[in-house]
Amino acid sequence: MIPVQGFEGHQVAVLGLGRSGLSAARALREGGATAICWDDNPKARDTAETEGFEIRDLSRDGAFEAVASLIVSPGIPHLYPAPNPVIAKAWAAGVPVDNDIGLFFRSLATHEWDDFDTAPRVIAVTGSNGKSTTSALIHHILSTTDRHSQLAGNIGRGVLDIDPPGDGDVVVLELSSYQTDLARALTPDVAVFTNLSPDHLDRHAGLGGYFAAKRRLFAEGGPDRAVIGVDENEGLYIANQLSEGPGDDRVIRISSGQKLTGPGWHVYARKGFLTEWRKGKQVGSIDLREIKGLPGAHNHQNACAAYAATRALGVAPRQIEAAMKTFAGLPHRSQIIAEKNGVTFVNDSKATNVDSALKALQAFQNIRWICGGLQKEGGLDGLIPGFEHVRKAYVIGREADGFAVQLNGLETEACGTMEAAVARAAAEAEPGDVVLLAPAAASFDQYDSFEKRGEDFAARVKALIGG
Repeated sequence: MIPVQGFEGHQVAVLGLGRSGLSAARALREGGATAICWDDNPKARDTAETEGFEIRDLSRDGAFEAVASLIVSPGIPHLYPAPNPVIAKAWAAGVPVDNDIGLFFRSLATHEWDDFDTAPRVIAVTGSNGKSTTSALIHHILSTTDRHSQLAGNIGRGVLDIDPPGDGDVVVLELSSYQTDLARALTPDVAVFTNLSPDHLDRHAGLGGYFAAKRRLFAEGGPDRAVIGVDENEGLYIANQLSEGPGDDRVIRISSGQKLTGPGWHVYARKGFLTEWRKGKQVGSIDLREIKGLPGAHNHQNACAAYAATRALGVAPRQIEAAMKTFAGLPHRSQIIAEKNGVTFVNDSKATNVDSALKALQAFQNIRWICGGLQKEGGLDGLIPGFEHVRKAYVIGREADGFAVQLNGLETEACGTMEAAVARAAAEAEPGDVVLLAPAAASFDQYDSFEKRGEDFAARVKALIGG
C-alpha cells in the first residue's frame, strides 16, 4: 500500500466506495488521516463500516465542515453531464476535489528514495484504444528483462494498493480520461498517448472535452519523456506542444501505417515491421507478423508504444523483441479462444466502440462477425472500411434488428443471443474463416460488463467445439 502523504491529522472525505474508493480510504488511514466515507449504495457503506471507517452522508448541509479534501471515484461525474450533488457541495464549501491518481502522485516519493541508486520510475498510458494492451505489454517487457515492475490503475491493482517501489523499480499505470481529468497531480516520468477516437462524449461534453482530459497527462509539469501516437491530429498537436524543435528526442513519435521521418526519435510499424529511427539513423527493427499475441495494425501500434516506452528506460531492442514473442495478449482483446478444422475463434469483447471494432475487423480476413449490443452515439458508418473483411454478421443484443439494419451492404442475421450467434457462425464457417466477437457496442443491455460478454462467448465456443 502507498500511504497517503499530506493529510496526517486531517479529515478527508471519500465519495464512492468501490475498488478505488475503499483503496483510497485505507491509504489515507495508513497515512494518518481520518477517512469520512459515503456511497449511495447501502451495501458499499456497510462494507466500509465493517472496516472501521466513519460513514457520513456527504450530501447533507454542513457535511464538509473541517474536511480537508474530497476524493472521488472515477465513475462519478464531477462536471458533465452534471456535477454530482456531493461534488457541488464540496465546491461550494471550498473543499479541494481530487481522486486516487492525484493522491498516488503526491504520495509516491519518500525519503527512502534518497538512498536508492536509481529512483523508481512511473510510466503512465492513456488514449482511446489500446491502453490496456500497451500497459500490459510494457509491464511484460520490463518483467521479462528483469526490471521489477508493477501494473496498476485501470488494469492490475489499484494505484494505492501497490507495494512501495524499491530501487530501480517501475510502476506502469493505465489511466482513463475519468482519472486524468480530475487528478490534481500528474507527474509520470514517461507518459504515453496511444490515439484518440470519440468515446465517453457525454461525460466530457464532447470530443474537445474528452481530448482535454487526455491531454492533462502531458500538461501538469510535463513528463521527462513523452510517447505520442501521431496518426490523428490530436496526437500531432500534443507532440508539437511538447517539442522544442524537430530534433527534440524528449518526444518519441509513434505510428501504425506511416513512415516517420526527421531528426527526432521515431518508432513506426508498416507492413508488419516495427522500425526505430533516432537522429536520422535506424537503430532497431522487429518483425511483428509472427507475434501471435499482437495481431493486426491496432496491436502493432500498441507494440510501437510499448517499444518506445521501454526504450526510454534503456531496454535494448533485442530484449524487447524477445519479450514481445512471449506476450500472450489480454483476455477479451483479440484473444484467440480456439482453433478447429481451420476455423479460428477470436474474442475481442473489449471492442465496445466503432473505432476499436473497426481495428479488429481490419486485423483478420474471412470474418464471421458477431456484433451488437447497447449502441453508442455516432452511428455505425465508421465500420464500413472493415466490411470487405466480413463474410457475414451475426447480430446480438436486445435491439439486434435495429443494429443489423445499419450494416448496409453486409449479409446479416439477427440472432439476439450469444448462444444463437456462436452456433450459427460456427455452423456456417469454412476453413480459413475467423469467428470474431467485436461488438462495436457496450454490453449492458445483456451483460454486466464486456468481460462477462467475452466469457460467455468463450464458454459457448468451447461447449460447441469441445475443449
